[in-house]
Amino acid sequence: MSVKEIFDNKFLFFDGAMGTMLQKEGLQVGELPETLNITNPDIIKKIHQQYIEAGADVVTTNTFGANELKYSSSKYSVEEVITAGVKIAKEAAGDKFVALDLGPTGQVMEPTGTLSFEAAYELFKKQVIIGEKAGADLILIETMTDLYEAKAAILAAKENSSLPVFCTMTFQQNGRTLMGTDPKTMVFVLEGLGVDALGINCSLGPKELLPIVEEILKYASIPVMVQPNAGLPRYDGEKTVYDITKEDFSKFIKIMAEKGGTIFGGCCGTNPDFIREVKEVLADLTPLEIEAKKYAAVCSSTETVILGEKVNIIGERINPTGKPKYREELKENSVNYIKTQAVKQKEEGASIIDLNVGLPEINEEEMMIKAIKTVQKVVQLPIDIDSPNPEVLEAGARVYNGKPMINSVNGKEENMKKIFPIVKKYGGCVIALTIDEDGIPSTCEGRVKIAEKIIDTARKYGIDKKDIIIDCLALTVSAQQKEVLETVKAIKIIKEKLGVRTVLGVSNISFGMPQRGILNKTFLAMALQAGLDLPIMNPADEGMKEIIYAFEVLSNVDKDGKDYINKYGVKSSEKGEGKAEKNISKEDSTKKKDLKQIIIDGMEEEAIQATEELLKTTEPMEVVNSYVIPALDTVGDEYEAEEIFLPQLIQSAETVKKSFEVIKKSISSKGEKNIEKGRIVLATVKGDIHDIGKNIVKVLLENYGFDVIDLGKDVPIEKVVETVKENNIKLVGLSALMTTTVTNMKKTIEALRENNLDCKVFVGGAVLNESYAEMIGADFYARDARESVKIAEEIFTQI
Repeated sequence: MSVKEIFDNKFLFFDGAMGTMLQKEGLQVGELPETLNITNPDIIKKIHQQYIEAGADVVTTNTFGANELKYSSSKYSVEEVITAGVKIAKEAAGDKFVALDLGPTGQVMEPTGTLSFEAAYELFKKQVIIGEKAGADLILIETMTDLYEAKAAILAAKENSSLPVFCTMTFQQNGRTLMGTDPKTMVFVLEGLGVDALGINCSLGPKELLPIVEEILKYASIPVMVQPNAGLPRYDGEKTVYDITKEDFSKFIKIMAEKGGTIFGGCCGTNPDFIREVKEVLADLTPLEIEAKKYAAVCSSTETVILGEKVNIIGERINPTGKPKYREELKENSVNYIKTQAVKQKEEGASIIDLNVGLPEINEEEMMIKAIKTVQKVVQLPIDIDSPNPEVLEAGARVYNGKPMINSVNGKEENMKKIFPIVKKYGGCVIALTIDEDGIPSTCEGRVKIAEKIIDTARKYGIDKKDIIIDCLALTVSAQQKEVLETVKAIKIIKEKLGVRTVLGVSNISFGMPQRGILNKTFLAMALQAGLDLPIMNPADEGMKEIIYAFEVLSNVDKDGKDYINKYGVKSSEKGEGKAEKNISKEDSTKKKDLKQIIIDGMEEEAIQATEELLKTTEPMEVVNSYVIPALDTVGDEYEAEEIFLPQLIQSAETVKKSFEVIKKSISSKGEKNIEKGRIVLATVKGDIHDIGKNIVKVLLENYGFDVIDLGKDVPIEKVVETVKENNIKLVGLSALMTTTVTNMKKTIEALRENNLDCKVFVGGAVLNESYAEMIGADFYARDARESVKIAEEIFTQI
């Protein structure tokens, strides 16, 4: 029986923690756990066997960190470690399944960090090929904190093997991953990429994970997998311990199973007893039937737009048609217009950003990649990748971080043959135009017939109709007046008969006519009444937005008129009941932003220009105190309020860095003392090779203006002490991810104290909390990268 076949009739049980078991077997601090596959295979085999005896259906290979980056200085190759790991697991598993374990690379992905998408893909590709060749039965991609990295791993698995692919991410107590992805977004993106099961592992105990699991189950249409920690860890003075019992662990697992979870195992702190207990508790329980959900959604990495729940505006302005300035920028390989318009359209109320870079004079494929990366740095909204070129659509969909909207496919057989495989592979929603080899039908019935053909053909490619958005095509009333009502009729029939979402480029209707806004608004109202879900329009057009707000109240979408009242009920007399508001909008759209807002928006090039302009009339420190610092405060507040997430926080900090460079140059040219916020030492402690968290802290501290000495990972205690002494360091940041290395963190702090060094120490890492920090003698606990900045600012303000 295959792994997929057992989903329908039973629970699937994975093993528990490998690291916890290895610690009991005497794993040395700093030793790469995967090398034991070669140096001490009997220990690994014994652990696998214990889990099999406890009732596990799947054992996970001891290959979590076996990638080229982590093993670049090891005497054993990745191929040797993975091949040995799979072989041991196969020997122990017997007739059970073996999962090739792929953990994160340990590096921060672009644009937040330096690891490119394709570089990450190549790392995972090598692991996948080796693991399948060695005999793995399935691939488990686990403990992912970055959705983009998970996508690279999934594509590497699906493009280079035929094995089932499971993927789990790790969430924080705020219900999001480190990079800001929420459970709903994870579900839509990973399902779209075609994983066989998805879920959550590590991070928290089962009680704390329960609400996150419930959110996943609400949206998931495939098996959901959960591998919690054995509760929240604490430090007892000598080692990390987990307080939750196997009975409490299994109690919450049962609740998850009753709600629809079907795959269970354990992570940090669990052992064979936990798996045995879970299996016994679920012995008499029958899995719920997995229900196919009907949600249609597009996502960025941190924001999901569910289509059809309300009217969602697709911002139309990043399109070279009729925009000479944009066309010139595209020819110059510039993305300034794209970046500015993306931010503006978000501020004006767009839910999705249409992105079209099509010019015959440029390399459209390269520009689309550049444009997508640019937009995703400055706004969190999903993107509509817009091109008639299949190669451009695929290039964009591949580098996109999220579930994209792909624009477009049509009813021509050749076109569907090229576009549908792209939609299926990258899991996007697709806009489908009601046009075929014979052109655009003049009648409603003709367009409905093409829509049916597109939906039926898409089904053959494995694309559900929930991911198809039909465009009935708005033709110009000046040339094809009789066909306007045919478009409206087609929308209504397609919504009611075919049950799919609809989209329309509304302003096309008025080309060639005077007072176009009157026609646009009236046509929009007609289309909304017929069932239009997604108008493609200018989000700055207040008249059009008035129609949408009013329609949602009148059609009972805006419950109790809350959005309408919020928009028009407060100080409506001051707004001039619409007309004045339109003028305000026009003024705002052309008003130049100040440096503070530019930093908040994360516009790097604009920050350089704005800083240079300010310095002509303003003293450097006045620029810092009146613009830069307030901007950072605002961004920090938004981050803590979860209005923005780590990538946006770092992007704003990167923008500050650009501004600081200009300010420092100005100060230097005047012979004044340069800005020095303070020097900080960072290190991942001896024995710990995980430094992704420390790397993020480094990026943020540097971009906030601090000078960071990064000692790297697996840093000897003596090196930390020596560096602090030689450089008269006032603040040290220590990181640890592994439970076994907290002891070395404590010893490092003790060594700094014993040498009477006048410095403060802050600590952070997945296994730490406030009480840990206090117990091991740290001065501060940094729960995240933003907290480390606040600590640094507090310390250096006092000096």
